[in-house]
Amino acid sequence: MLSSRSPKGDCCDNAAMESFFHMLKTELTNNRVLHTLKGDRGEILASVEVWCNRQRLHSALGYQAPEEYKSIW
Repeated sequence: MLSSRSPKGDCCDNAAMESFFHMLKTELTNNRVLHTLKGDRGEILASVEVWCNRQRLHSALGYQAPEEYKSIW
């Protein structure tokens, strides 16, 4: 993964990606060392799709999982 850099003095434009990568490193990988790009890429994508997009509680949604939030509306 490549990190992006903001112009000097603009600290907020990367906040969403910084938050995502923090979640990826702490919650999805459980501090495991990833060894191969090909094998780990599939595992990471599956984890993001299942855990983050469907089950993880999001503060912006009133601490509900996205699937639960969508079912209400």
